[in-house]
Amino acid sequence: MKILIALLFTAVLTVPAQAACYADYKAKQDDPLRLHYGVAQVPDDSCNVAAAAKVLAARLEQKNWTLLTVLSVFSEAQLNTKEEAAGAFFLRY
Repeated sequence: MKILIALLFTAVLTVPAQAACYADYKAKQDDPLRLHYGVAQVPDDSCNVAAAAKVLAARLEQKNWTLLTVLSVFSEAQLNTKEEAAGAFFLRY
């Protein structure tokens, strides 16, 4: 029993901490042309530009936006530096 408890304790300590992942991006709508810069949370397993682009393209398409580019992916530590620039599109999608 003590060995089982020790193994479980070790397993819990070795699980890496999951940090939230965010991406900043540019998107557009046509007719009339509208552009926006936004920040969105993406799943941890999509925390690279290519994977975040797939996730965001699908989300934005549902609201008639076309993803132009994902600029970067970043952790929660940099999140507050992007809020003002994103305005109404901060964590909207």
